[in-house]
Amino acid sequence: MDATQQDATARARELQRSWYGEPLGALFRRLIDDLGLNQARLAAVLGLSAPMLSQLMSGQRAKIGNPAVVQRVQALQELSSQAADGRVSAAEAAERMEEIKKSAGGSVLNSTQTTASTGAPTVRRVVREIQSLLRSVAAAGDIIDAADSLAPTHPELAEFLRVYGAGRTAEAVAHYEAYQS
Repeated sequence: MDATQQDATARARELQRSWYGEPLGALFRRLIDDLGLNQARLAAVLGLSAPMLSQLMSGQRAKIGNPAVVQRVQALQELSSQAADGRVSAAEAAERMEEIKKSAGGSVLNSTQTTASTGAPTVRRVVREIQSLLRSVAAAGDIIDAADSLAPTHPELAEFLRVYGAGRTAEAVAHYEAYQS
């Protein structure tokens, strides 16, 4: 890949971060992992062609042009969170994915599916919101650089930046739960 292509890809990923909270490659990989999908199945559920999904993931394209697809992505993000938390079985997730696939983009999730039974957001949801906010402000490398700068005088804050700004969601959930005890 030449420098011009690299610049275009970097720009597309930054636009994705501003529009969707993170680059679509990371978002789609998380959906694939949490929901046990492959790229072809994810593309089918979203209503995208496999090549379009690949272009979005790689940063060759920046934007999802169809608002209904964006709404399906949002519905899958919520379902993914529920599946990762164990609140939804694999069979139930598969059933809901079919509903999402058939939807014209309107919400197919009811209010009890967006929060824990208490009505409060789940830990995983809170952690993902923190990660999304940090990642919308700076790239992972910049967050790590900031953490390194803070480490000598503010080690706890540096750890927070590393875990939530550049770490995996599972690590951040464990960190969050450790501080809640």
